[in-house]
Amino acid sequence: MSLFKHAAEILQGKVNHFLNNAEDPAETLDLSYEKMISNLQETKRHLADVVTEKVSLESQMAQAQKAADKADADAKTALAANREDLARAELTQKQSELQKLASLKEAHDAISAQSQKLQDYEQKLQDHIEQFRTQKEVMKSEMTAASAEVKAGESLTGIGKGMDDAGEALRRAQDRTQQMESKATAMDGLIESGALNDPLDHRSQTDKEMDQVRASSGVDADLARLKAEMATEKAGSNTHGDSGNG
Repeated sequence: MSLFKHAAEILQGKVNHFLNNAEDPAETLDLSYEKMISNLQETKRHLADVVTEKVSLESQMAQAQKAADKADADAKTALAANREDLARAELTQKQSELQKLASLKEAHDAISAQSQKLQDYEQKLQDHIEQFRTQKEVMKSEMTAASAEVKAGESLTGIGKGMDDAGEALRRAQDRTQQMESKATAMDGLIESGALNDPLDHRSQTDKEMDQVRASSGVDADLARLKAEMATEKAGSNTHGDSGNG
C-alpha cells in the first residue's frame, strides 16, 4: 500500500466519523419531534389569546345591551315627566349602544370562527405529533438493530468501507426528507389557521351616514312607541276609573 493511498484512507475515515457525529439519525428525529412540540405550544398560546379576546368581546356586548336597556327605560321615565327632550336624548344614546353592540357581535363572530380553526388545528397537530413520535421510536429501534447487524457483518467479513459511503448518503437523504416534511407540515398549519379579522370600523363615509339616518329613524320610532304605550296605559286607567264610579 502506497503512502498516498494510506493517507487517503485515513482522511476518508475521519470524514466519515465527522459525518456520523454531525448528522446522527436518532438526534435528527428527536430534533424534528422537539420542533413539532414547540409548534404545538405556540398554537396553544395563540388559542389562549383568541379565547381571551372572545371573552372580552362578550363582556363588552353585555355592557352595551345593558346600557341600551337602561336608556330605553330612562326615556320612558322622561316622557312620563313631559320631558320629550330628555326622552329623545336617551333614545339617541340607546341607538348608539345598539350600533356598538352590532359591531361587537360582528367581531365576536369572526373571533369565534378563528377560535374553532385553531382548536381544529391544535387537535390535528397533536394527532400528527403522536403518530410521528410512534414512528420515530420504531425507526430508532430499526436503525439500532440495523447498525448492530451491519457492524456484526463487517466484523465477520472484514468489509463494509465501500458500503459506508452509500449507506451514509442514504441516511442523510432520509434525514433531509424528514426535516422538509416537518417544515411543510408546520407551514400548512400556519396557512390553514388563517388570520384574525380586524374588528375596527372599515365602513365608508356613505355607510356611516346611512347608519346615522337609521339611528335617527330608530329614535323617532321608539319615541312614537313610547307615546302610544303611555296613551294606551292612560286610556286603560281612565276606563277603569269610569267603571269604578259607575
